[in-house]
Amino acid sequence: MDIIPDIEFHDRPSSRASSIAMESIDMEEVGEEFVSVSLKPKPKQKYPAKLHAKSVAEHLGEKSGLIYLPGFPYLEYEDSDQQVFFRQRRYFYYLSGLDLPDCAVTYDIKTDRLVAFIPPPRIGRSIIYNGQNPSREEIKAIFDFDDVELLTNLDGYLANFAHHEPSSKIYLLHAYQRPTDFLRYMSMPDGSTKKVHFDSFKLQPAMDAARVIHSPYEITQIRKASAITARAHINVLRSVKALKNEAEIEAIFTATCIALQAKKQAYGVIAGAGVNASTLHYEANNEPLEGRQLVVLDAGCEWKCYASDVTRTFPISGRHTTESKAIYDIVEKMQEECIEMCLPGANYRDIQQHANEVAVEGLMELGLLQGGTFEELLKSGVVRAFFPHGLGHYMGLEVHDVGDGGNLLMLSNRKLIDWRSIDASLVNNPSAYSASILAPNQVITMEPGIYFSRYAIEEVALQDPSISKYINAPLLSKYYPVGGVRIEDDILITEDGYENLTSAPKGDEALKIINGEQEEGEGKVAKKQKKRWLW
Repeated sequence: MDIIPDIEFHDRPSSRASSIAMESIDMEEVGEEFVSVSLKPKPKQKYPAKLHAKSVAEHLGEKSGLIYLPGFPYLEYEDSDQQVFFRQRRYFYYLSGLDLPDCAVTYDIKTDRLVAFIPPPRIGRSIIYNGQNPSREEIKAIFDFDDVELLTNLDGYLANFAHHEPSSKIYLLHAYQRPTDFLRYMSMPDGSTKKVHFDSFKLQPAMDAARVIHSPYEITQIRKASAITARAHINVLRSVKALKNEAEIEAIFTATCIALQAKKQAYGVIAGAGVNASTLHYEANNEPLEGRQLVVLDAGCEWKCYASDVTRTFPISGRHTTESKAIYDIVEKMQEECIEMCLPGANYRDIQQHANEVAVEGLMELGLLQGGTFEELLKSGVVRAFFPHGLGHYMGLEVHDVGDGGNLLMLSNRKLIDWRSIDASLVNNPSAYSASILAPNQVITMEPGIYFSRYAIEEVALQDPSISKYINAPLLSKYYPVGGVRIEDDILITEDGYENLTSAPKGDEALKIINGEQEEGEGKVAKKQKKRWLW
């Protein structure tokens, strides 16, 4: 059950900020105040499950039928009594708001009735070990259901629906989720089983179409996730000069989130220093920082199952090298100009293409791209050697969330292809047209980047004469130590423009925090402030 209270950030006295043990942090320098979590009770808004169910039914386009979704079950690891990490199925959560194992939900389209099915009360020693699970009455009081039943009554409920609505379908997300146990109730006098109509094709597209447009409640949760993520990024910036290893960056980030009651990350923390910054989804986070120029920190927590996704790139020393500053400036320009294009009705492919254009122009000015006109270089697709990923994605219950008609960025033929055989048309149009028109209340990311991956450049791009002729190979040695630069913000499309939901400092603001010249991005300059935690 979702029992996380609303949080309120405020200052309060404290002798020490936290007992997090990190040898590289001098805890004596932790300030006398820190931002804490308020546990004061507040009126709680119900998760809008009924609103979501109605939206799904509208996209489904049916007058009758039963939507059935099982939640994630309680599982234990093989040959162990330890529970598999519980992560609720996001489609189930969208229609329920329940973050508990072993639940199910149904929605009767014709009667507009949303029913949750929960596990029976625990008994005996399970109460001593695990406590009591929430009751039907507790769930009904907190969540937006017309009724709450025990899971043991599910088969009878489904059989009753099938008997009374013999021509209606039971809509499933996947065929393997078909609830077959209730069919024993469907026996006919002759021993045959009454036919039940299942449909596992129409529900997922309908739910995708509904999920891509967020309700006000959902946007509020994303805001909270983004706010906590920003504070975690700030703590890393304040500490990075004293850190020795990528693992410490991950530790500070996750500890901050946990202290602010965001106990789950939306995805694995990416803390790549130096050449590791060129690996897009680097996850080892275990190498020393000494001698490295930059860190790419791609990390975001989730709040009540809703994601944030933020990337910041910054110099470990607090000072850019000539090369790292040049690449950062290009990526910063890519992002700033692309964010300004995030308007309702805009075609995302056009925004992606603009990012490519800015990247090509910047790399030409540095001399890294040469031997052709701007148009020739753009058409060749050489930019993909340095900017090999899409500009962004939808975000919501998943960090890479679903969308109406497909992913925000998708090759038009929906096939995986060998990079070495990619043609210019796919480079220029990396998203499916039908999934690329921005609409109000969508949340998307803007995450341009430029990287110096030896594999991407030397094993792929330089092996293709049609591409290699445009790359100034001798100059690459100056830029390989940069590794890569990525900057990522979460953008809400509004009725008349956009709102940037990400408040984590970047650029010059981040450098001031690293160098102890500014407090948390609010314009308050304080020279050589002592480190203090933000929880």
